[in-house]
Amino acid sequence: MKKFGSFTLIVLSLVLVVPLLAVPASASSAYQTYTYSIGGEALYSPDAYSARTSLTSDNMGITAATGLALNSPGDLITDSEGNCYIADTGNNRIIILNRYFEFRFAISEFINDRGTADVLASPEGVFVYHDQLWVCDTNKNRLVVFDRNDGTFLKIVDQPESQLFDDDAVYKPIAMAIDQYGRIYVVSSTTYQGIIVMDADGEFVGFIGAQAVTISAWDILWRRFQTDKQKKLTASYISTEYNNITINEEGFVYVTTSSIAESSVRSAIRGKSKSGKYLPVKLLNPAGEEIMRRNGFWPPAGEIDFSTDSTDEYYGVSRVTDVAVGPEKTWSIIDSNRNKIYTYDFNGNLLFAFGDKGSMLGSISNIEAVCYQGNTMLVLNKGTPCSIIIYDRTGYGDMLVAAIAAENSLDYNYAIECWQAVLQRNSNFDAAYVGIGNALYRSGDYKESLKYFETAYDTANWSESYKEVRKEWMSKWFLLVFVLIIAIIVGVVKWFSFAGKVNKRVATNGQARKTFGQELIYAFYILFHPFDGFYDLKHERRGSVRAGLVFLALTVLTFFYQGIGQGYVLNPTHKTTTIMTQLISVLVPVFLFVLANWCLTTLFDGEGSFKDIFVTACYSLLPLPMIIIPATIASNWVTTSESSLIGFFGTLALIWVGILLFFGTMVTHDYSLFKNFITILGTIVAMAFIIFIVLLFSMLLSKLVSLVTNIITELQYRA
Repeated sequence: MKKFGSFTLIVLSLVLVVPLLAVPASASSAYQTYTYSIGGEALYSPDAYSARTSLTSDNMGITAATGLALNSPGDLITDSEGNCYIADTGNNRIIILNRYFEFRFAISEFINDRGTADVLASPEGVFVYHDQLWVCDTNKNRLVVFDRNDGTFLKIVDQPESQLFDDDAVYKPIAMAIDQYGRIYVVSSTTYQGIIVMDADGEFVGFIGAQAVTISAWDILWRRFQTDKQKKLTASYISTEYNNITINEEGFVYVTTSSIAESSVRSAIRGKSKSGKYLPVKLLNPAGEEIMRRNGFWPPAGEIDFSTDSTDEYYGVSRVTDVAVGPEKTWSIIDSNRNKIYTYDFNGNLLFAFGDKGSMLGSISNIEAVCYQGNTMLVLNKGTPCSIIIYDRTGYGDMLVAAIAAENSLDYNYAIECWQAVLQRNSNFDAAYVGIGNALYRSGDYKESLKYFETAYDTANWSESYKEVRKEWMSKWFLLVFVLIIAIIVGVVKWFSFAGKVNKRVATNGQARKTFGQELIYAFYILFHPFDGFYDLKHERRGSVRAGLVFLALTVLTFFYQGIGQGYVLNPTHKTTTIMTQLISVLVPVFLFVLANWCLTTLFDGEGSFKDIFVTACYSLLPLPMIIIPATIASNWVTTSESSLIGFFGTLALIWVGILLFFGTMVTHDYSLFKNFITILGTIVAMAFIIFIVLLFSMLLSKLVSLVTNIITELQYRA
């Protein structure tokens, strides 16, 4: 019994301890897979690819067969049968492996078309086209073509001839691609005019996709004063060159560059640019037009969480050096600064990012190239030793591909099922919500799709769905909406007519004391008659402080309503505000202006008192509630393309207030136009000075309080 009891105790202990020692697979991974939210926060997700193994030259049989291990390899691709081709740049050869990553043969020496012995010289790029293996023989400035099955030499395509090349240009092919029509696209590391395009016979056709020139405003101005000789010497002002290329099944070309000014790339990412002008990866059609879709939260450019310190290899924007086309129109880029891979769908949504340095399986010490072999991702690691890291697609990755495949095949019901399965594994994945929303939209369920787009903050797709919902709603209620609009217009006209009669009657009857209602209504006369209006406001006492306070309070309430009442397109994250925040944001500028203007005009013969300036400023605020409140209501009915109209009305209101305030202060102080302009500029400077004094006083007061507190504490301690 004692032995049985001891045995039971041991088993029970193991049952309790083993679960505590168990570690989830993701926790032991060499990297963390993630995406980014609309606010730029990293959202961790399950691994889409899991490292299976890392193969060195010894594992692949390269060392034993050739006597040389891989040395500074420059490119890695696969063909339709899964065979692998490595540009072994440091050893001046091309290595061919079978689908199981076993050595087949190498190409380094061959008999050329002149019948003489020839060799490759630092080949940096390879491409498979049908049964042909194209090699970028970089240091010999040519393309060399072999039979991909046995390595037999076929032909040489020399440097294309054209007057479009600079006289001193050096042709250095480092990457290439061929479309379904046989057009050859070549990236030359020293050619800045764009991608070189040749026909199937190697004849020069032209350049496509020339990069944007990044020149500062000062440099542009300075070049106007340079001589022609000086301009030729400013080589840094030419377009930047590309560094890699690949092509998809439709003949569209993905190209990458790492030579755009980092400040320009950073600005494009932070500005969420939809243009590829200053972004490191582009998609070009055969005509060279940039057609990449950038519908994700952030433009496809690799890392978005970067530091301003670009001196460290982990900081700065991503250095994108390769791109590969994956399954179902997905595509991946590599960041050689961080040794990471970023994968996007065709619409530019980030599906997942992973990779890191380290010694564990799956870590990458020096990433050089990426490609796909069926459900497997291959990464060429240029570190020591050189290796190919093999990543197998996980169940989560299969779900992503299945969902995208269902979308591409227009099977929307199955797409919804797949995306819902993805969400069960990763509830933070916004692209899944977008996918479900798109599937619902295409199936005609527009109202339901709005919910998913809102969850993902996808205003562009939300707008497309909302157009259909609005169209359906308008077809039912058009007559009512039309009558309502007419009633509002008639009501506004009637109100201004009534206000005009009241103001005219008060002006003619000469009553000394105006009622509170008359003081409020007089503001509508000032709107369109600022000169006469502000003159009578001061000299005829048509307004008052109490009425001014009403307009001031109404302005505070207007901005508060704007903060909580804007439509989804203008406020997708549903940010709210508080009445106290708006109170401070309105009162502080108004009182600063009044105080600064009063202090300044007192010194320059201004006739307005502090009270006059305050009343003038408050009455000038009326356009804000008049325009912003209707615009905020209307914002609940607009789409993305129409949202700029709401912003225009807000700008119009501010301009109107500025005009009223300018002419109001001019009439109040009896200034000339020029003198009032100078005074307004001085008022702005004085406002800044007052803010500086207040901040300085606050800081000194804080220091004084801290000093007194420390002295009291010290005295208590000594006592």
